[in-house]
Amino acid sequence: MSSSFYRPSLHKVAFSCLLAVCVLVLFFVYYKPEINFPTYLCAKEAQAQVSNHSADQHINSLHNDNQRVQAVSEDAELDTLLLIWMWPFGNKFDLNCSIFNIRCNLTVDKSLYHKANGVIFHHSSLKVESLPKEQRPWFQKWVWFNMESPTFSHPKPQINHLFNLTCNYRPDSNIPVPYGQLLPLSSGIEGFELPPKDKLVCWIVSHWNPNLRRVQFYNELKKHVQINTYGSAFGQRVSYEDYMKIVSSCKFYLSFENSIHKHYITEKLYRPLKLGSLPIVLGPPRQDYEDHTPADSFIHVDDFSVFQGLYGTFPTRKGGGNWDHPSVREVCNLLLGRWKFKRGIFNPSCHLYINFANTNLCLSCTFLFTKKHLLVHP
Repeated sequence: MSSSFYRPSLHKVAFSCLLAVCVLVLFFVYYKPEINFPTYLCAKEAQAQVSNHSADQHINSLHNDNQRVQAVSEDAELDTLLLIWMWPFGNKFDLNCSIFNIRCNLTVDKSLYHKANGVIFHHSSLKVESLPKEQRPWFQKWVWFNMESPTFSHPKPQINHLFNLTCNYRPDSNIPVPYGQLLPLSSGIEGFELPPKDKLVCWIVSHWNPNLRRVQFYNELKKHVQINTYGSAFGQRVSYEDYMKIVSSCKFYLSFENSIHKHYITEKLYRPLKLGSLPIVLGPPRQDYEDHTPADSFIHVDDFSVFQGLYGTFPTRKGGGNWDHPSVREVCNLLLGRWKFKRGIFNPSCHLYINFANTNLCLSCTFLFTKKHLLVHP
């Protein structure tokens, strides 16, 4: 009774289980769930993968940042505009700064006043009544430009506290623009050959004032040595071509400044150096000169005590010494020999008057561009 009752039930259960198993098999064979299970890596592999991914992101980020910075810089460079409020001494010149490999723009168009990043004013040419009457834009900087010494720079109290920046020959100026500089010779450029000399001492001068120290020194010096003199002060005007010929033919040149002030060293030092004549300088202390040129590439007037052992107390004693004496010639040749060595290493570069103002204004424009992000307050 019991046996016949359970046999059919067991068959049904077995058949049901078999059917269920078949269904499950078919399900897992044909159904592929889109589930991404995490992949576990060893520590080194995981670190390498993360580093590569981060590096790629960092490189891409830097590339994008560089592109943005470059774009901003180019825009800023194109927008850098310096307005020249008046021509220095009324002399006009080329406003192109391309030779300096910069893209700053110079203009004299006063209608661009509100767009100019800077306005530069030449002290000697400035008239107070000609200053801008309109309000200064918040981003604009006013630059005070002056290359004259304090002796020849008349005070103008009305312009005190008007300027944001200074541009002149002093090294402590915001925009220092010396009258010249010595640059190392580039490789492949032949050294300098000293020109032949047929004169001992030369001086070319236009401005004559008996009260100036340089005139007083000259009047004493000529008592002891022959000096070849030229220029308007001696009734012999010289062209630039004549100037170069004269100076290069002299062993020594009197590089006397018209006034003596700290750091005031003009082209009177650099031009003779460039032409191969040894400068005898009268100006600021020797250390100021040594900040610009090698110590034995010039003679300072305060150095004349070195000749005392040769022929007395030159130049204070009348007739003291003879410049044609063999011992004196030996010292001169020694000094010129040292200078020839120095001249072969350094290449004196001085700004000639024809492009001097252009150079300084282009340098001022460059300063405004490079410092624009720092000059945001009036």
